[in-house]
Amino acid sequence: MSRTLREAFVHEPGTDVFVLTGDIPAMWLRDSAAQVRPYLPLAAEDPGLADVLVSLVRRQVRSILLDPYANAFNARPDGAGHRDDDTEMDRGVWERKYEVDSLCFPLQLAHQVWRFTGRTDHLDTEFARAADLIIETWRVEQDHAGRSPYRFQRHDGPASDTLTHDGHGSPVGRTGMTWSAFRPSDDACELHYNVPGNLFAVQVLGHLAELAVAVLDDPGLAERARDLAVELDAGVHSWGVVTHPVHGRIYAYEVDGLGATVLMDDANMPSLLSLPLTGGDAVDPDIYRNTRAFVLSPDNPTYMAGAHAVGLGSPHTPPRHIWPIALAVQGLTSDDDTEKRRIIDLLTRTHADTFRMHESFHVDDPATFTREWFSWADSMFCELVLDVCGTSVRSVRSTLDEEQVRAS
Repeated sequence: MSRTLREAFVHEPGTDVFVLTGDIPAMWLRDSAAQVRPYLPLAAEDPGLADVLVSLVRRQVRSILLDPYANAFNARPDGAGHRDDDTEMDRGVWERKYEVDSLCFPLQLAHQVWRFTGRTDHLDTEFARAADLIIETWRVEQDHAGRSPYRFQRHDGPASDTLTHDGHGSPVGRTGMTWSAFRPSDDACELHYNVPGNLFAVQVLGHLAELAVAVLDDPGLAERARDLAVELDAGVHSWGVVTHPVHGRIYAYEVDGLGATVLMDDANMPSLLSLPLTGGDAVDPDIYRNTRAFVLSPDNPTYMAGAHAVGLGSPHTPPRHIWPIALAVQGLTSDDDTEKRRIIDLLTRTHADTFRMHESFHVDDPATFTREWFSWADSMFCELVLDVCGTSVRSVRSTLDEEQVRAS
């Protein structure tokens, strides 16, 4: 087992695997799923590694059942984390910033573990309960103002750490999409229908429907998943697509259902740039092509160029800082092998002799960075390298899909 895997994974006797985010002693649902993606193609030939992945899914399932609105959890119910936040905190929760993608990633990982290894022991009654809870949560948040029990305020941080309007967030209209309080960066949404998050939800609901039929023998769950996916997809393509004066029809980053839009992309996944990795079949290829051109241009306010690098940043980090995660995503979603290799070369030159991928670094001075140990970024770099070698999740999955088509 690699040094990074040993450092990030905690397995106490009698408990399931707990995955540290890095220099923060908590497990994010999103990060923990993304951190293990490079290991998925190896798990089919390594039963011990498959055991680790199955154990992680079980831990994620129990976390969702504890609180579907939480994004990060403690290794044990010791009350660590953000205890002063004005929201309903369980002692097992580190942070309760509700993000649509936090519920997407465990569903994606559960499907991937089954697809790559054939294992089904993580797809049990607890998983089915968590899946139904996810569907119910997303349905409630289709009518956030009328039905949601969720509110969140943090009184000791920047404005991006809390929700406006007494913790309920800014007003929205009903669109068919599901509401999100925070972005994948853990910053509050400016407008609360996050388009890449909703497209990710459409994709994983399709995966859930497949699992419900093929493994769980639960046609009712499959139908509930498909029905919600149809509504979210219609909402995105009715409200989340805009016409840009230069790039044509593109996906917005956020909308509110009242006429306002946010045209940008954030450096985290799911992002507009990452849609081939997260949105899959839900994504219109022509709209994505235009959106990608917008994202990787100065028309996107988070696109930055400097003396050492060009890439995407985030309001979550200091000005003029770009993210290795976004650079890896740019490579993973490109069909140009030269571009992939250029990005790998860039990342190997900008780690400031730490030999880790940071959260972000300054485009004019890579020695100025945030977060020395950020395991998600390390894993994304690994995945890009594996992609160039033809052994990443995406490349192996494409081979599996082709074999399935030929067999049918």
